[in-house]
Order: sequence, then C-alpha cells, then structure tokens
Amino acid sequence: MAWHRLDAWPDVVGGLARLKRWYWLAPVSNGNISLMIDLARRNDFHWDAILGAEFARDYKPNPSVYLSAAEAFGLERNDCMMVAAHSSDLAAAAELHLRTAHIARPDEKGKGRGEAAPTVPVDVAANDLEDLAEKLGA
Repeated sequence: MAWHRLDAWPDVVGGLARLKRWYWLAPVSNGNISLMIDLARRNDFHWDAILGAEFARDYKPNPSVYLSAAEAFGLERNDCMMVAAHSSDLAAAAELHLRTAHIARPDEKGKGRGEAAPTVPVDVAANDLEDLAEKLGA
C-alpha cells in the first residue's frame, strides 16, 4: 500500500492548480482509481475526473486507454494533451494524434535515473508542471 502514500513532486500541486483554471485535468494512469483517489487526498490534487487503465479496462500503451480518455470528455484527439515524464507514454499518445508534453524528472528512479528530456518528439518539453503551466499560458 506504499504507492497510496506517495508524496507529490514539489511542483505538482501548484502546477495542477494553474492548469485547472484553463484545462480539464484527469490522470490517465495504469494505477487503479483507488490509488488515484488516495494520492489526490494525500497531496491535495484537484482533478476533474480519474481515467486510465481501470476506466478503459486495459493498460497503457494500448490505444484504448488514451482514446477512452478523450472520449470521456467528448473531445477530439488533437484537443487533448498527454502529459508525462516517460517518453514511451508520449510516443504512444502521439501516434494517436494526441498532443504531448514531457515533464522532466531526471531523478525519478534515483539520482540521474530518469528522463531529463524527452527522447521522442513532443509538442512541449517542460522542466516541471509549473513550467508547463507557464508555457501553456496558464
């Protein structure tokens, strides 16, 4: 159950708050809804919905996960943006014509063991969620 008690990166709460003023927000995670609720409560995340694997009944990078998220909001694919710290996730979303934003997390898996920059083409590359909000005008 340790996954349910993770602390957010320092930029997440502020970045989400800024983005939420202009955009609909929903995690599209391979984690289940219970996990996403626990993380939201622990870290004061304010999402509009919780989508992802449990909602789509499949796991990323299967296209149904990304597409069901767009469909849940009644949006066209190119009106949605997948935001992630993993280039493989963004590559799968881009193949489906979703917009993409990479968040640098160079120390995600330990010192220097994460992605400091995307390894695939993305629409926006940001240092953190606050930087993404700035780049998107939020």
